[in-house]
Parts: sequence; C-alpha cells; structure tokens
Amino acid sequence: MEITSLEQNVIFMLINLGYAVLSLFISVIALVVIDRFIFKDVDFIQEIKNGNIAVAIFQSVILLFIGVVVSSAMS
Repeated sequence: MEITSLEQNVIFMLINLGYAVLSLFISVIALVVIDRFIFKDVDFIQEIKNGNIAVAIFQSVILLFIGVVVSSAMS
C-alpha cells in the first residue's frame, strides 16, 4: 500500500500541529514559572490593566524568547 502525496501532507500537518500545541503548552508553563518565581514582586496582569505598555512589551518579549528556545530545542 503506497502513501500518496496527500496522505503524506496530512501526516506532516498533524505532526506539526502536535509540535505547535506542545510548544504552546511548554511556553505557557515557562511563562507562569518565570512570572511566579523570578518576578515575585511584580503583578504583570495588574500593571497591564493599569495601562503600563512597557510591561506588556516585556511579557511579549519573554514569550517570544521562550518560543524561540522551545522551537530550537524541538528541531
């Protein structure tokens, strides 16, 4: 039984989707760990609600950094 090109593409898409979900899960866990253990005194959510754009940018950069690290570790 031969695997067609369409079946191959579907399998690769499912594998990539699995990697994306796994990396998202790891990224969120890493962000929570960094938020709770490294920056104990800063309430990022409240600062963002108060309109502090620097904190929002900082959180985004941390999430991007975690994403880069996780993606390089998975490939």
